Amino acid sequence: MGASKSESFSTEHNEMASLFKALSHPARIAIVDYLLKVDTCICGDIVNELPLAQPTISQHLKELKNANIIKGTIEGTAICYCINPDTIDKIENHFGVIRHKLKNKCC
Repeated sequence: MGASKSESFSTEHNEMASLFKALSHPARIAIVDYLLKVDTCICGDIVNELPLAQPTISQHLKELKNANIIKGTIEGTAICYCINPDTIDKIENHFGVIRHKLKNKCC
């Protein structure tokens, strides 16, 4: 979305759209699922888990990190990734508001 269009929406709308866009690829969902299964992970571990090449995994990790869905710490020459609970809380709160508003609605 161009800058002129995104300015027409609230900060929260733009933030949620960025998060959902980052999660809109099955490989990224698989990466999140894998990170939930293990405590921390080095990029090579993810490459062994998914049927994708290392550069492709790195690109997906970059997208998830740019959206603040994951965070990483450098240990020597490796990066250990984990889920960012603050971002997951934002997503959960967003859907919680939707769920609450739908309770008394019918269509």
